Formats: sequence, C-alpha cells, structure tokens
Amino acid sequence: MAEYKYVGKSIRKKDAMQLLTGKPVFVEDIVNKDALVVKVLRSPYAHALIEEINIDIAKKVPGIEAIFTYKDVPQKRFTMAGQTYPEPSPYDRLLLDRRLRFVGDAVAIIAGENEKAVNKAMKIIKVKYQVLEPILDMHDAKDNEILIHPEGNWESLVPVGADNKRNLCAAGCEEDGNVEKVLAECDYVLDRKFHVKACQQAMMETFRTYTEIDRYGRLHVISATQIIFHCRRIIANALDIPKSKVHVEKPRIGGGFGAKQTVVAEVYPAFVTWKTGKPAMMIYSRKETQIAASPRHEMEVRVRLGATKDGIIKAIDLYTLSNTGAYGEHGPTTVGLSGHKSIPIYTANMEAFRFGYDVVYTNRQSSGAYRGYGATQGIFAVESVVNELADILNVDPIEIRKKNIVREGMKMPAYYNETTNACALDRCISRCKEIFDWNEKFPVRDMGNGKVRTAGIGLSMQGSGIPNLDVGSATIKLGDEGFYMLLIGAADMGTGCDTTLSQIAAECLDCSVDEIEVFGADSDASPYDSGSYASSTAYVTGKATEKACLELKENMCKIAAEILGCAFSELEFRGDGVYKLDGSTMVSRKDIATKSMMCNNIPAQVTVSHTSPVSPPPFMAGMVELEIDKETGNVEVLNYAAVVDCGTAINPNLVKVQVEGGIVQGIGMALHENVTYNEKGQVLENSFMQYKIPTRIDMGKLHVEIESSHEETGPYGAKSVGEVVINTSAPAIAHAIFRATGVWHRELPITPEKILLSMDNE
Repeated sequence: MAEYKYVGKSIRKKDAMQLLTGKPVFVEDIVNKDALVVKVLRSPYAHALIEEINIDIAKKVPGIEAIFTYKDVPQKRFTMAGQTYPEPSPYDRLLLDRRLRFVGDAVAIIAGENEKAVNKAMKIIKVKYQVLEPILDMHDAKDNEILIHPEGNWESLVPVGADNKRNLCAAGCEEDGNVEKVLAECDYVLDRKFHVKACQQAMMETFRTYTEIDRYGRLHVISATQIIFHCRRIIANALDIPKSKVHVEKPRIGGGFGAKQTVVAEVYPAFVTWKTGKPAMMIYSRKETQIAASPRHEMEVRVRLGATKDGIIKAIDLYTLSNTGAYGEHGPTTVGLSGHKSIPIYTANMEAFRFGYDVVYTNRQSSGAYRGYGATQGIFAVESVVNELADILNVDPIEIRKKNIVREGMKMPAYYNETTNACALDRCISRCKEIFDWNEKFPVRDMGNGKVRTAGIGLSMQGSGIPNLDVGSATIKLGDEGFYMLLIGAADMGTGCDTTLSQIAAECLDCSVDEIEVFGADSDASPYDSGSYASSTAYVTGKATEKACLELKENMCKIAAEILGCAFSELEFRGDGVYKLDGSTMVSRKDIATKSMMCNNIPAQVTVSHTSPVSPPPFMAGMVELEIDKETGNVEVLNYAAVVDCGTAINPNLVKVQVEGGIVQGIGMALHENVTYNEKGQVLENSFMQYKIPTRIDMGKLHVEIESSHEETGPYGAKSVGEVVINTSAPAIAHAIFRATGVWHRELPITPEKILLSMDNE
C-alpha cells in the first residue's frame, strides 16, 4: 500500500466535539419550537376500506389547525423509495388512501398547536371500516384472488416483472450454464430453505421532519434523511407540486442504516405546511418506528448446492421469495442482492448458477432498505449450506472455502460478469484464522454444567455503489485566505463521510484536513448526489472528490500563471501554493484566492460528477466463539474476530467502528431481534421492551483488522465498507450453534426456546 499523508490515517471525525459536547445538531435541536405538531391516525386493520370518516367534531378541539383525509390529497401515485429516477419500485402509494393495507397504515393527518390537542382529536375521529380479508403469509400472495393493489393507476416505471394483478412487486430469473445437468453430476446436492424475518434498523433517532414556507414561497424541509435529492422528488410527487418548489436539507442524523433511505415521515408535515402555510413538525414515536416504518424485507431463500466428494462446489441454484409488505419500496432491488452478493463468493470452480425470485405484496408493514440490503439474507443461506457441506464431508470449513472462493482476477458470472481486480478474501480468511485462534476454538469443548464452547465461520461480499447508474458529486472551492470548502450531497449518518471525503481532498490538495471545510447536504446548495446508500459514498463520491480536487489544482496553476506572467507548463502545485519549476518564485494559495475574485475568468471552484461502470466488492471473513448452555438454550457470544478487505482504508478507525457496529447488528439479528404478527396482522414487538437489540454485554470481545487491497477505480484504491460488515454474524453463529447442539437452525432469530425445543426433538 502506498504511503499517504492523510489517506489511511485515523483522523478524528469533524463533528466529534459537537456531538460529544451536546451542541444543537439534530433536527429537533435547530428548528422552530412553535411548529404545528403533526401526527397520523393509523389503521387498526390489516386490510380494510374506509366507508365513512367523520372529522367534524375532532376539528373543533381547541388548538387543532387541520385534519386531512383521503378526500383531501392528490390522487397521483408515487413511491417512497429513495432511488434514482426512474425508480424500480412501483408507484403504488397515495398520501392517504381509502384502501388500508396494513395495521398502521395512514388513515388521517392531524395537525395542531400542541401534542395534547392532536392526541385528543385523534381519539374523536370516527371511522367506519369495511374489513377485508388480508394476506399475511407471503406464501399465499402470488396469484391470490385477494389483491393488495387492485387500483387502476398503479404503475411500474421499470420492467422488473411487477404485476399488481398477481400481487407481484417484482419477479425474475437468470442463469449461467446448465444448472440441472451440473447438479445431476455432483456427488452431493444439498437442498435447504432459510427464513429471515423483517427485522428493524433500530436507529437511535426515530424519523423526524420539520417543514416551513421560506421567504421565497418554497417548501423548506429539514429532515433526518439519507437522500436529499430523492426526498425532494418524492415530496413533490406526493403533493403533486413542481420539484422547484421543494428545498430539502439534512442536519446531523442519529443513525439510519437504510431506514432513512425511504421517505417515511417527510410527506405528512410537508402536506400540512403546503396546505396551511404554517411550520410543521413530525416526530415518530418508537412504536410508530416499529410498526409503520421500513424494516428489512422478510425473505425465504432456498439453496440447492452441488459439490463433488472432494468439496469442489460446482453449482448453486438459489430462489428467493421476498415479502415487500403493503407497498413496494425497494422490493425489486433488495431481492437481487440475495443472489448476486452470495453466489459469487464461490466462483472459483462454479460451472453453473441459477437465481430466481418473486417479490410479493402482503398486508404487512411495508419493507425498505436496511444495511446489507438483501445480501444479508442470501449470505446467511449460502454460507450455512457451505458450512453444512463441510460437516457432511468431515472437513474443516476453512479448507473447503479455500478451494472454492473467488480470488483476484477472476470473472464472476453471478456478479454481472465483473472481474475482481482487488480481492484479499483469501488473506482475510488466513489472517482471521490466525487472530481468532481457529484451531483452538473450533473443536467442541465441554465446559461442565451443561455448557459447551465452539466456533463458527461466515464470509461475505457486498458492492461499492450501483454501477452505471447512481451519481456522486463534489464541489471544491478555493476560499478567502486560501482555505477550501467542500460541498457534498451525500449524507453523513454517523459514518464519518464528511471526514473521509475531507481526507481525500486533503491528500489531493496537500493540505491539512482542518483546512477543508465541509458543507452538506442541501438540495439547493450541494451538487447532485444520489445519496448515502448502496455502500457508495467513499467509493463513488470519494472519486468525484478526488477528480474535483485535481481539476481545481489545475485551475489554480492557470490563475498563478496569469499572476506570474508565465506559461502554465512552467508551474507545479505544491500544497501551500504554486511554484515555478525552476524554483525562482511562487504564488501562495491566499494570493491565488485573492486574484480569483478580481479580473478573473478561471473558476476557483470546480464541480465534478462521477459514475462508476463497475461496483468492486469488498470482502470479509468473520469467526465467532460461543458458549451454549444446553440446559437453558442460552447463547453467549465470547469472541468475534473479523478481517475486512475494503481496498484502501481511508480512515482505519472509522472503518473498524463500522465493522464492529455491523457485527453487533448481525448478532442481534441472529439471536435476539424477533418480529411476530398475530392473526390480525399486528406487530407484537412494538417497543424496545419486546424487540430486543444487543447491548454491550451481548457482543463479547471484538477483534477487527483490515487486510488491504488496491482498487484502481476507487479514490486512492478504496472500496466500500458500510454494508459488507453485517453479513457474517448470522451464518457464523448458526454454524457454532450446530456444532454445539447437532441441530441446524435455518430461521432467525435463533432463540433459547428454539434451541431447547430442537434438541428435545432430536
């Protein structure tokens, strides 16, 4: 790895002191405290039509400003999915609809001067429902006579196999080679099904949005969103107003993990403000965030894996049934990752693969984006089958992987035929084995008192942005006295992208990171950026930042050439200024900045947009040591070691924090976070009292290292790291539990009750 001055250094986050000292940085801290309080009356039924709704008495409650029903909103359908236009997700929503499609769906919008008045009015609204039969099980949805979206103005803008008359949000199949023929020739064919539930992102900050009419008569939206530009489009679509009338900005975000890639709350206060002209604020309760938000898609993944008796994996046939819920946000896109980010890990000897899927509508909470974005579900399935194959063959699961994993320079048919130009997965496995002490921890050890210890393994890959589609942009400006201003449209969600992008700029401009001021994200001021999702920021927006800085350096040399009265070719940029190659003189950045503001035709600010034709995958190996109490079914995570290949780590400390956070989220998903529906379609885990996320005592000892590779298409060799880190926990934990109990668990979470009952049934 090349030696850099700022890239590869663990520089403190730019917003660290503001956050640590409790400065006002979040939505609720910085907005008008006298704004109208906005809440939504929610459906008690999974499937119903509103026959009558009476708001007359509720409107008379003192302090109530307005109440809106389905009769008051535009009848133009839209999607809340934060994706580049034209969105693959169907246009299947109205702001308020007469047809209600899940328990928690919006019935009415209430706005008042205070929360007490709004709550009182909400209780007085009288609604007569025609209760309809719901579809709660995704297996019953496809081609059911009950339609979730029978409306005629439902629309799919992109050909993704969607058909509302079949309850299909998306469907498709792709393959390479003759899967059935290759499987028939294999010595072993494992055929297994896995079930991952619709778990929640559980970010600390719930959804919240403030809206007002600004001094230009435009709708000004301040929201905790990952996607300012998509948010602007979605709000304009929902309200059926010109996009030029909407201005969206984001302050600091208290966590997103993909939840805030969906416009969950923004449209409601926006509609109130647009109709009343008054500032409005909506803050989701934790209960609303649990029952009416955008959790991970529930998926059932069937894997057929064929291998020789020597452990050579020849074919994988994978079918995913995905439950998008009541609406189609991110349904057509998440499902693709369940196959495209799991099958290619075993490219080395692959002769054939097939990947088919159906994404169905049901009367459950609408799903959305969550870190891992479908890869999490597919990797849990494929990695578990590979571990089971190793057990059947009685070989070390590390050795079977070494025979089959993708390596640098290999073409991956199941990953859009991309070639791995930077891949350190083999080194990740070897290093992880070493730091974890695999040979010592993998054997099952009886600890007495019914407790046993053992270990499990999982691999993962992800992507770096969406190739040939999403755009990252950066504007770099030379300011007074020679400082720089970096303007971005990507959203820092706590990941530290403001800092890492500053490091890229500082490296290119040969100045300290403190000399780079960062501003973003604001749809009026920032250059267009698709947003912070798809593991794109460091790779895509980072490359745009690098290219913008290179262009600015060139322009600064041109300005200096005018000052010195010499040719551009006689000069070079050296960080503090521009020097003549013969060493005779120089012009400081401050003097160049001054000259740029008078009698000048050369831009001292540059905007560059960047799209990548490829999406180089990061890789990770994870190993976990568990202690299982066979008398209670309790599982304790003792140690977790992980080694990640994200190309060049721009900021190693921030990379390690990302890895640790992803591992812990994966632990929660594997062991604790349960989602159950009753027969009426109600989510039972509607608070953190019922929905258990891991705490510090649940995560054991974490040991994270970075194994560098160099991705030529990334800024200073960088790939992504944000999502790959969540995917190894579930298969590694399921593997270790099998080692301890002799039972494979193929549904998450793997609770103590399931472990005990499974052992009793053996």
